[in-house]
Formats: sequence, structure tokens, C-alpha cells
Amino acid sequence: MSRAETLRALHHGDTPLVLPNAWDPVSARLVAEAGFPAVATSSGAVARVIGYDDGQLTPAAEMFAAVARVVRAVDVPVTADMEAGYGLSPQEFVERLLETGAAGCNLEDSTSDGLTEPERQADYLAEVRAAAGADLVVNARIDTFVQGGTVADAITRGRAYRRAGADCVYPILAPVESIAELKEGIGGPLNAHATPDGPTCAELVAAGATRISYGTSLHRYLMDSFRKLLPELG
Repeated sequence: MSRAETLRALHHGDTPLVLPNAWDPVSARLVAEAGFPAVATSSGAVARVIGYDDGQLTPAAEMFAAVARVVRAVDVPVTADMEAGYGLSPQEFVERLLETGAAGCNLEDSTSDGLTEPERQADYLAEVRAAAGADLVVNARIDTFVQGGTVADAITRGRAYRRAGADCVYPILAPVESIAELKEGIGGPLNAHATPDGPTCAELVAAGATRISYGTSLHRYLMDSFRKLLPELG
């Protein structure tokens, strides 16, 4: 099986796919060595490590290069958080991402201008799917809850993105109590967001999530621990 086929199959296994997000080769190796079957990058964490911030502020070339370094560091499939695609055409985006060796990507439906119209985002995702074929597992992030939207809004977007060819949808920051309704309403694999302070992986799995990721929360947690340690070192 190709790495994309392996990653896709992990979304349909007997156990949920848990992805503690990495940000560089060292963190990616630790995730793989701990036994996780795939590695997901966090765009926010990657951006901060290489001197930028979250929100598509990293030059596309630098993000692709960072993803390539992670891919080279591990033997498991890597799915890359690529924000909103950095303004690239679907064809160029797919070509450049496949060059890194990534097996999947996360694409979000908002920018600094707010939520993208669902029809426009669905069209983009459909073109990404057409360009990638089966060579990328596409996780379509839904930012409805970031923007104060409703479960119904998220379901509408999720259905459109699934019809466009997304393998999985990711209603980030969805309340735990809405996970079951979202999964039933959208259909297919559903990604939920965990953090070290909760909601926990166990809570989200119990609610019905298929894929669990941590976004920037692990990097933030470790940096906060480092910040607290520093006064003790002088």
C-alpha cells in the first residue's frame, strides 16, 4: 500500500486515529517512536518554530520545506496542515505537496477575511481531489465554531466538502456534546480537536470522533512549561 492508502485506511479502522501534532523532525520522530501510526503537522506550531505566526503568514515555500523535513524523518505517513492553501491554485498546491512526500493534508475554510463561502471552498476541495486523485488524504477543516456558527452550519459545510471529495471533515472546536450530531449529519470520518487540558481524547472518542488531533496545543503546552522553567535556570 502507498502511504496515502495506509493513511486513508486508518480512518476506517476499528480504533480512532489519534494524531499528536508535530512541528519538526525531532517531534515527529517522538510521535512515531511512541507507536502512533501516522504523523500530522501543526501549521501554527511549524510557523512559530521557523519564525512566523499562524494565519497563512508563512511563505508557502518555507512551509513545504518544513513538511518535507518531517516526511524524511519518519517511516509512517505524514499529513500536513496547510492552512487555507496559501493562495495557490489546486494544481500547484497538489504538485508541491506531493513533492514533499506527504500522504495527506488539512485545508481550512477561513482566512483573515473570515469564513470562505461553502460553495467556493467545496469547489477548491473538488479541484484538489481531482488533481491529487487517490494520492492525498484530504481533511477538510470547518471553522464554523471558531466564528461562532451553529451545528447546522457545520453540517451544511461538511456535507458539501464530503461531496467535493474530502476523506474526512474537521469541525474544529466543536463542543463535545455536538460530535454525535455532526457525525450523523455529515457522514464519514470526523476529526475532533483535543488538548492536554481537555477535551480529552477519551471524551471525544466516546462521543463518536473518528480522528483526534491536537493542533497547536501540544507545542503551546511545552513552550509554557519551558517558560515556567527558565527562571529556575539562572
